[in-house]
Amino acid sequence: MHWRAILRLFGILLLIYSLSFLPSIAMALIYADGEWDVFSLSLLLSATAGALLWLPNRREHSELTVREGFLIVTLFWVVLGFAGALPFLLGLHLNLTDAVFESISGFTTTGATVVLGLDRLPPSILFHRQQIQWLGGMGIIVLAVAILPLMGVGGTQLYRAETSGVAKHEKPTPRIAETARALWALYVSLTVACALSFWLAGMSPFDAIGHAFATVATGGFSTHDASLGYYDSPLIEFIAIVFMLAGGVNFAIHFIAWRKLAPGIYITDPEVRTYGAIFLVGTALVAISLVLADAYTSATDAIRHGAFQVASILTSTGFTTVTFADWPLHIPMVLVILSFIGGCGGSTAGGIKVLRIMLLGKMGVRQLTQLVHPQALLAVRVGNRPVRDEVLFSVWGFSVLYMVTALALTVAMMAAGLDLDSAFGAVVATINLLGPGLGDVAVNFTTVGPVVKWLAVFSMLAGRLEIFTLLILFLPAYWRN
Repeated sequence: MHWRAILRLFGILLLIYSLSFLPSIAMALIYADGEWDVFSLSLLLSATAGALLWLPNRREHSELTVREGFLIVTLFWVVLGFAGALPFLLGLHLNLTDAVFESISGFTTTGATVVLGLDRLPPSILFHRQQIQWLGGMGIIVLAVAILPLMGVGGTQLYRAETSGVAKHEKPTPRIAETARALWALYVSLTVACALSFWLAGMSPFDAIGHAFATVATGGFSTHDASLGYYDSPLIEFIAIVFMLAGGVNFAIHFIAWRKLAPGIYITDPEVRTYGAIFLVGTALVAISLVLADAYTSATDAIRHGAFQVASILTSTGFTTVTFADWPLHIPMVLVILSFIGGCGGSTAGGIKVLRIMLLGKMGVRQLTQLVHPQALLAVRVGNRPVRDEVLFSVWGFSVLYMVTALALTVAMMAAGLDLDSAFGAVVATINLLGPGLGDVAVNFTTVGPVVKWLAVFSMLAGRLEIFTLLILFLPAYWRN
């Protein structure tokens, strides 16, 4: 391990992140909410820590390996969690467990919360909550990849560790820094469009920006305790559905559609087509079930709430207009299944990802066909392209590890005192980056103990880093020279 190079990189990244407190300082001054000193101190502490790591190692220019990239990405998400927790510690006076939980939940775009009374919080604190999930949505590491090459630090290893699965092999541009900058340009453009739409639909400018941060990042934090249900507006909910679904699409597809002016790619791409079909079928199933269960007096209301919750949960955003755990019959379980599917690969959404689900289904069909025709040579294809066996093995391994991790965390949370429904709900809410769960965590995590919260932090990091990046650090072989 090139420890001095790693410390130098951490120092640079912390110095960059410390600048993110400036908008919150501006908000505190604009709204005169008395929190400017909290964010000024947070900036000073973060920048000082970054400088102390960078200065002694500033001349270290060793090339980082992919192996070191996994460690850097994982540890920096942890470091970010503690840095982002500073305003919650200093401003809201949360204990360390709650402050780190809230911060990690934001950065991982989970949206689970331990904070109550959002409507009464200082605007600058609310802005900070919304901003950290926006930064985490595309990945602070990818942002660093766009900037660090200009400072003489290679970013390919970080990009490979940060991006997930099959998507990491497909770059919109040949150079990694150009790729990161292109993705961020798209991300910012979508956020601006979403904020303008929310504002025109009746939100205040502050709420429009905050909810745009959460929607495009598929994060789920809101500036109100009632989430988007606070507005009770079909138009606002429709806008949220559009941009939540957009956030759940592979950003490489957005890039191609934008660069080549080819919106038809959304229809021709197999993963996006499957993603859209899952949303439509899920909406129909939930809406019909709500009508049959007499949960709403009109079919229009059933479709409205069904479509919103399906979009919110499929994309792992976690916005709510109702508490879906209270819906009757099988509906909550259908939504839980959708949360495990998640959005497309290369998106800001959580879950296993649609592309992996597609490949798992195709592998299952291939195996059944092979039983009927043992001598046949059958290839798994996505569109017209065959998928290499190494990718299929990776998808299979990822899916097994994902489910085993979810089961292990459920058992651990039950051992920490939760009942089965609450433990399973907490894992669903965190490993899938969903936010709301079932049982005691159907709305928030305020009533659970500190052990459960730290397990939830681990679960959120595992979900955000897509299992491999985190679990590889627990292999003894990883640490051998």
